[in-house]
Amino acid sequence: MSVSHQQSPRGPARTAPLPEPQHPSEQVGLSEPERGRTRLLTGWGRTAPTGARVHRPRTVEEAVAAVDAVRERGARGSIPRGLGRAYGDAAQNAGGTVLDATGLDRIRAIDLEASTVTCEAGVSLHRLMEVLLPLGRFVPVTPGTRYVTVGGAVGADIHGKNHHVSGSFSRHVVSLELLTADGRVRTLAPGDPLFDATAGGMGLTGLVLSVTLRLLPVETSWMTVDTERLPDLDTLLSRMTESDHRYRYSVAWIDLLARGPAAGRAVLTRGDHAPPAALPRHARRDPLAFRPPRLPPAPRGLPSGLLRTSTVGAFNRLWYHKAPRSRTGEPQRLASFFHPLDGVGHWNRIYGSAGFVQWQCVVGHEHDDALRRIVQRISRRSCPSFLAVLKRFGAADPGWLSFPRPGWTLALDLPAGLPGLGAFLDTLDEEVAAVQGRLYLAKDARMRPGLLPVMYPELERFRALRAELDPHGVFTSDLARRLGI
Repeated sequence: MSVSHQQSPRGPARTAPLPEPQHPSEQVGLSEPERGRTRLLTGWGRTAPTGARVHRPRTVEEAVAAVDAVRERGARGSIPRGLGRAYGDAAQNAGGTVLDATGLDRIRAIDLEASTVTCEAGVSLHRLMEVLLPLGRFVPVTPGTRYVTVGGAVGADIHGKNHHVSGSFSRHVVSLELLTADGRVRTLAPGDPLFDATAGGMGLTGLVLSVTLRLLPVETSWMTVDTERLPDLDTLLSRMTESDHRYRYSVAWIDLLARGPAAGRAVLTRGDHAPPAALPRHARRDPLAFRPPRLPPAPRGLPSGLLRTSTVGAFNRLWYHKAPRSRTGEPQRLASFFHPLDGVGHWNRIYGSAGFVQWQCVVGHEHDDALRRIVQRISRRSCPSFLAVLKRFGAADPGWLSFPRPGWTLALDLPAGLPGLGAFLDTLDEEVAAVQGRLYLAKDARMRPGLLPVMYPELERFRALRAELDPHGVFTSDLARRLGI
């Protein structure tokens, strides 16, 4: 079965009516920028704001004209931006131009026989789920939020709870259209050097215009979930190593404030897409319904000291002890399993006006000791992180600056105002670099540039291609300047 979509100013149309698309800015409470207006922008961590002219093209022609104007003006370049969910400064460009890709929001075609979708880069994963789940299809990879654009998913080469099975997002891209610095629109496929530079290239090779993506067939919008509570880090690592291969999705929440024998205690959650027979009786009448819960947004003006060691410690103890020692086969709604925080608009406000820093590393499976040292350091420092997760990565992805490699990835968030935070994270960075691990560029807000070549061995190859493709820096960003990419 093939379903074609005709482009229109209001989004896709088809023989059977689709839900009216909601503009992604409305989904997260942002205001649509005026064309060319200078705005202060931050990442999701709400640190280091910088000002840039924001343009929001709605067609390929408008995008080409915007890039041509940047090239002719020759000042401070431009960078694509989606829904602003990169945590640091990857989608900021101080004194230059930011290309808001959310205006490119049309779903062009769905081919159910091939199980693919072709859509413009500003379509969000949330929108794809709204349209595709009723058709029995799901995105092949989703991070912890569905409010990311498809173009951003390629630029950051996002990963999810299923990397050990499915790899990163770009591994499922059949082809993409890329607008490069010379104003050309190029069609790229995996294996093309420019494709591999774009996957994980943080928008520095050009503006992704559209993507054709392979989809995952599903029978329901529910998950079947196994949960267990594990007493320490060694038990957690052993359990995940021995049995993760039996699950499509796996993630562990870790209590990084626990000390002594309990250091690294965790709640391990694993699951797969549920068959109809596993659903609660009330859900079987409409097994593919997708109705994510929505709670009131986090209020403005919360104090920055709300998340401190005492309050986060109390939360962590409660979260750990309320988890079941072992529970199997629990049906969970898809949104609850993948995106529990998406129900709370602007949840990043809970860190207060100072914002927060997200730190994510990967170290090889052969370097378990480095992971243990990192967890011990964080525990001894009493870092108040309540969103700390551990996952296992499978085979490395082909993107030259893609983050995943085989090993363990640990992600945690910390209030930006913690005394001595920068120096402390520098010590963790050194621990990671010493074992040829790496930090995730889509999360980074403060890494020292000297560590980048150690962490990303294809960096020089990326720099060479970028210099040849874009010698005048039409595409650049605060992140690129800070790290010398």
